[in-house]
Amino acid sequence: MAVQIQSISYALPDATLSNQSIAELNPDWPVDKIAGKTGIHLRHISGDDEYSLELAIAAGRRLLDEHDIAPEDVDFILFCSQTPKFLIPTSACLVQHALGLPTRSGALDVNQGCSGYVSCLMLAEGLVDSGRAKGVLLITADTYTKLVAPEDRSLKTIMGDAATASFIRRADHGIGVRDFEFGTDGTGAEAITAYTSGLHGLTSGGAYQPDFRMNGPGVFNFVLTKVPEVIDALLEKNGLEQEDIDLFVFHQANAHMLESVRIKMGIAPERFFVSLADTGNTGASSIPLALGDAVRQGRVMRGDKVVLIGFGAGLSWSACLIDW
Repeated sequence: MAVQIQSISYALPDATLSNQSIAELNPDWPVDKIAGKTGIHLRHISGDDEYSLELAIAAGRRLLDEHDIAPEDVDFILFCSQTPKFLIPTSACLVQHALGLPTRSGALDVNQGCSGYVSCLMLAEGLVDSGRAKGVLLITADTYTKLVAPEDRSLKTIMGDAATASFIRRADHGIGVRDFEFGTDGTGAEAITAYTSGLHGLTSGGAYQPDFRMNGPGVFNFVLTKVPEVIDALLEKNGLEQEDIDLFVFHQANAHMLESVRIKMGIAPERFFVSLADTGNTGASSIPLALGDAVRQGRVMRGDKVVLIGFGAGLSWSACLIDW
């Protein structure tokens, strides 16, 4: 039984960091090249007392209000985040209470990064297909900027904070998520790390220091190698060619990486959606943010075939094929 993404809403912090602001704060940085290399002009930055939890609740409320979804329609909450406000209690439980959802609702946190949205779609499909839930609230929320060291040029220029909320339910006949392709390679875990962000950092002594690290060249090579393989495998399983896909929506890492993959795969620009100029790299939220933009712009219409693919920390990847 297929599931469909019925609706998507989002919440962004009010505070922003523009390329001009970065230039003023760091006059020795070559910020004139930032937009050209990353495709990013603006990032939303969470406030000192603003965490993934607050953004998640805001996105959830907007989803219920904008799309006229009754709290009683939600049977399960999936909260995808690598930057929870608390290790205990479970963030999904706090979201349930804040949104006034039924106490019969299940609630689960998923610690997953840039592949998290598609991975959680797969979990939502299992909940619906098994009959355990009719409506699933899928929330992504991260405040990665709190983990970035002020002097880190590579991450400060690309990372942004955001939350999204999607309502997942059983699909109408002939539409919905058709198939998934996913994988993990823990040997590449060192490529993206933040070791002091959990209990290790809390219990190892000394003042906390942001230590979000990314091996840019290593991640770039991983993406150029793995993403084409995954998409080819997904299409082959379903008897499709690349030309059969109306729109590809990748994790919005940065413009240079996305364009490199697009060119390598020979995907036409009009079938490849990029939407990160005013948000930056928002981890698991980047795909639903971009997908929501594509829907609002009329780039995705009923009956279109859409491929989503996330990739990142773990290393992990997850892709899906959707009949919209």
